[in-house]
Amino acid sequence: MTVTPTRDRIIPSTDVRPLRRPEWIKVRAPSGESYERIQTLMRSKSLHTVCEEAMCPNLGECWGSGTATFLMLGDVCTRTCGFCDVKHGKPLPLDWDEAERVAQAVKAMDLKHAVITSVNRDERRDGGAPIFAMVIRRIREILPGCSIEVLIPDFKGSIEALKIVIDARPEILNHNVETVPRLFKQVQPQDNYEWAQATLTNAKRLDPDVLTKSGIMVGLGEELDEVKAVMRDQRAWGVDILTIGQYLQPSKQHMPLARYYTMEEFAELRDYGKELGFKWVESNPLVRSSYHAAEQVRALSIVHRKLYGEKLEIGA
Repeated sequence: MTVTPTRDRIIPSTDVRPLRRPEWIKVRAPSGESYERIQTLMRSKSLHTVCEEAMCPNLGECWGSGTATFLMLGDVCTRTCGFCDVKHGKPLPLDWDEAERVAQAVKAMDLKHAVITSVNRDERRDGGAPIFAMVIRRIREILPGCSIEVLIPDFKGSIEALKIVIDARPEILNHNVETVPRLFKQVQPQDNYEWAQATLTNAKRLDPDVLTKSGIMVGLGEELDEVKAVMRDQRAWGVDILTIGQYLQPSKQHMPLARYYTMEEFAELRDYGKELGFKWVESNPLVRSSYHAAEQVRALSIVHRKLYGEKLEIGA
């Protein structure tokens, strides 16, 4: 039997009156020469971006500045997270040529910093980790000086799969916690808070030099104190970079939006993150995982050089 990928979710729609949308929610529609060039490049190489698949509100800004986050391992996810607009279902077999196409696209864009993520591939024991390693190493070969950030799945907490990625030496290893433990099974039913912890703590154990990163969405029904508790957990796991953004409901079939956070609350969370000792905190309504990623790695490369000498050569 053939299973058709779908964007439908197990979360039922609600008849709750829509919340009043704040002014900051208005974003510029994607357009311009750089946007069109990247779109043409992605289509020509049969590549996907999480910018498009997840309906990122910053697509116009990022593509307009010549940056993009590549989505690997296909465009069909094996999990059914209630917040995500990426298709889910039974994916096609892995495309082992995908790493080469992504690397060539990175070179064609002459990126100083490449961000690479993927869908979940739970049908595989390694979760598709070898393709992450392949693309990291290939970018190193054809575009020296380009720093690399990978936003990886949790690989169900597998340290063996994680080691495949870490051994390829990305500059930043990112895995998003997304929400607070109380809402974890409602927001991402096939995920596990302990898998997130294992991914981030084991990354530091396998390579103490790697910068680790994680993100949280707010507005799903959590309390502010719960967000701060997750921030404390992430810092205890050794996370260096933290992103906090407002959840925006992609459709009525997705998780309902509980509330919009205020700009003052985002500022409070940013300040709290700095107090906890994160090296970098992005806290703003439209912040997503890869937002200002290039700026983060360029700034933190100075920290790395002070701590570890000249072993990381990050593009300026």
